[in-house]
Amino acid sequence: MRIKIITVGKLKEKYLVQGINEYLKRLQKYAKVEVIEVSDEKAPEKLSDAEMKQVKSKEGERILNKLSDSDYVFALAIDGKQFSSEEFSKEIEQLGVSGKSQLAFVIGGSLGLSDEVIHRSQKQISFGKLTYPHQLMKLILVEQIYRSFRIMKGEPYHK
Repeated sequence: MRIKIITVGKLKEKYLVQGINEYLKRLQKYAKVEVIEVSDEKAPEKLSDAEMKQVKSKEGERILNKLSDSDYVFALAIDGKQFSSEEFSKEIEQLGVSGKSQLAFVIGGSLGLSDEVIHRSQKQISFGKLTYPHQLMKLILVEQIYRSFRIMKGEPYHK
């Protein structure tokens, strides 16, 4: 299975980079994982709705350029479907069984994802109603993908 993790913005926090790299290393025996960072759009703190839409649209274009037609796309969105770890694992396993071996997970920038990216995705998923910094969400996502493969293979992993 091939997995892309596409995020907006460059991760700078050393402790997050170390955590992500650890899970990416562990994932190597299960899947080929590629992490793609697209640049974020510089914007002032206070934005009008139109300016916010414009920022998300520009970031969205960069994301869409990294997706291929064969990618099954999961958009991380606060209103997306929530899964237990076991359900998430089953979802990934079922996609693989049905021939969808190229998955892409997309994490937007601080303003979220553009409508175009949401429409391109086949599934919107959420890790709860809490708001997480998108940089931290990257670590949480990579850990959950790793956990999914451990569950799928029947290998022990803490609950």
